[in-house]
Amino acid sequence: MQPMPYSLLADAVIILHFAFILFAVFGALLVLRWPHLIWLQLPAVLWAAGIEFYGGVCPLTPLENHLLTLSGESGYSGSFIQHYIGAIIYPTEITPVIGAGLGTAVLLINLGLYFPLIKRWYQRRTKS
Repeated sequence: MQPMPYSLLADAVIILHFAFILFAVFGALLVLRWPHLIWLQLPAVLWAAGIEFYGGVCPLTPLENHLLTLSGESGYSGSFIQHYIGAIIYPTEITPVIGAGLGTAVLLINLGLYFPLIKRWYQRRTKS
């Protein structure tokens, strides 16, 4: 394969990775409209929070780096969050404390977004 297709594949993985993060953080808004998405969104929340709590690296990050290297570009060290988002928000690297804060933020945002759904479910249960 020529370097250009690898570059396009790396870009596609970056877009997929960013979309996953958005879905993990704000996907509960979609669940309010389409409740069946809860079975995709809750595992995404737990995965995203777990990666942050334990300082792990999402499997998409090494794939992206591999494709970048194959395209002739340089990869990066650390996680996707550190490289793309952390560089904007934080002037230094994401420490375990910051990672725990990010994981907590993912959980709290989703808890707040799920509150109307939980309330609606509870009201249905108590009326029956």
